Amino acid sequence: MEPRAGVSKHDIREQIWDYMEARNLADFPRPVHHRIPNFKGSYLASQNIKDLEVFARTQEVKVDPDKPLEGVRLLALQSKKTLLVPTPRLRTGLFNKITPPPGATKDILRKCATSQGVRNYSTPVGLDSRVLVDLVVVGSVAVSEKGWRIGKGEGYADLEYAMMVSMGAVSQGTPVVTIVHDCQVVDIPETLLEDHDLTVDYILTPTRVITTGCERPKPTGIVWSKISCEMMGKMPVLRSLRCREEQAGKDVTLRDKHRSLPGARATLSTVRSPRELPSLESGSLQGEHVPSSTVYVGNLPRDARVSELKRALSARGAAPSQLTWQGPQRGAFLHYRDPDEAWQAISRLQGFCLGANTARVALARHQGASGPAGGRAGEPHPDP
Repeated sequence: MEPRAGVSKHDIREQIWDYMEARNLADFPRPVHHRIPNFKGSYLASQNIKDLEVFARTQEVKVDPDKPLEGVRLLALQSKKTLLVPTPRLRTGLFNKITPPPGATKDILRKCATSQGVRNYSTPVGLDSRVLVDLVVVGSVAVSEKGWRIGKGEGYADLEYAMMVSMGAVSQGTPVVTIVHDCQVVDIPETLLEDHDLTVDYILTPTRVITTGCERPKPTGIVWSKISCEMMGKMPVLRSLRCREEQAGKDVTLRDKHRSLPGARATLSTVRSPRELPSLESGSLQGEHVPSSTVYVGNLPRDARVSELKRALSARGAAPSQLTWQGPQRGAFLHYRDPDEAWQAISRLQGFCLGANTARVALARHQGASGPAGGRAGEPHPDP
């Protein structure tokens, strides 16, 4: 199948999806539209990875959670390699390490390789873990023999790779493999590629093993100017990486730095008196919208003092412009000048401890006026 002339990435995706469905090449889950398509013969295509020397010598392999890559995940586990799988939509971190139970049978390993197994047999891998990925396996909607790749349009594979570069887990020499049906190998105009697009070194199909010889440089890190505040809000790991790169002196200006997150209102300009403040409970403001520049810090020690918290926040480089103390509820609301500064503070407060307690840190959320069951929270006291 060859794409029409003058097409966009979206056009190529739609052609591939339509073609696979119309010719019954697609496999569960269907329809394959808006997915990395699973296809009949995906397991056979996955077996071809055993013929690659790069797979034989790899110790740690990162494999995307897409259904057509299930066979590769199984082979990695059977070969006793360290298998890393990205977390769904990167909402809880970057990687999960799949750890089968001791003495796992073939059936258990097969379960571990499924999406359900990834959830049940995995442990998170933190940014400080010494991860060195030897091989990256990604899904694709379309790919060319030159190594150009088109995903489903959400950019997760590209971003995951860029994040791995930022944390030192991969280098330009780390090989990238994709598993596709033969019909997904098409000509892709190089003009469609951007600097953040991930290219591939090997293409495995049910009938072919293609070495692309691609010389186009892979992403060299996160392009922060393409990252939105909304993405930052959904991906804590992205906020942590941004904080690291900012401290290293890199330009981490976001695409929409001066725009508030959806539903945000103006930042609080003053801290109101206790009688004017809304009731605060479990990180929620009742009865009004919460500015997206307000951060909640909870699980503080019962005997914590506001001055102690302020010193600790300053030491972390996360001092707010205003602070609303909620001592009886063992929490506080931190008010920052804008959403970007709030997310930066959240990144800097990852793992934040006060005394023997690890604090709970999150963007404050809106709570309905009725509040949760269990009574009314004590009246907050603004910090003078």
